[in-house]
Amino acid sequence: MTFVYFDIETIPAQDDAALERAYAGVKPPANIKKPESIEKWMNENAEAAAIEALGKTSFDGGRGHVCTIAWAIEDGEIMSAHVNDLDNESYAISMFFDAVRSQSRAVLVGHNILGFDIPFLTKRAVVLGVKLPFSSSWPRDPKPWEKSCQDTMIMWAGGRGTVSMNDLCDIFGIPGKGDGMHGSEVAQAWADGRHDEIAEYCREDVMRTREMHRRFIAAGW
Repeated sequence: MTFVYFDIETIPAQDDAALERAYAGVKPPANIKKPESIEKWMNENAEAAAIEALGKTSFDGGRGHVCTIAWAIEDGEIMSAHVNDLDNESYAISMFFDAVRSQSRAVLVGHNILGFDIPFLTKRAVVLGVKLPFSSSWPRDPKPWEKSCQDTMIMWAGGRGTVSMNDLCDIFGIPGKGDGMHGSEVAQAWADGRHDEIAEYCREDVMRTREMHRRFIAAGW
């Protein structure tokens, strides 16, 4: 088997109707029932609630977008495909899928890839019409016991637990994110055109993932 380490960065929905859809879904708390109270709440809170809801689409593979994918095969160079323009999103995903296909017995390795990265990429591929790798190396409905995947979060915390990459790096004595970019800042960085910074951040996460995974392998995982 060949380990394929990877990580993705995502951004919220970018189409013109995205904010309008978010506004349409805004509702006041259930305990606010009087028409005048509802109107007052909407006037004071609807915009912020809509912006917050729009931001959450960065976790939704149906609405959000992949802006960066970084990967490395075993100890090889860490590669990345970054999306400066959403017209290139399908190409970036295809590049990564080709790297997975190039390995006859690929084992995907990442942090929280079963809960996020794999489902997100799968949904984007379906939306964009990008052909998925064979199911033997790319599970359609990933489970913690998948033999084609090793998720460092599950390896450490179990199927129902969580641990952040930063915390696990700290436990293992691996340099974490420090004062650099964090995932919550990616959307604004993309909007600001800081594309190289995002790509470097994603590559560094792959480096951290590989170092964490090596600890498990060294212990006989």
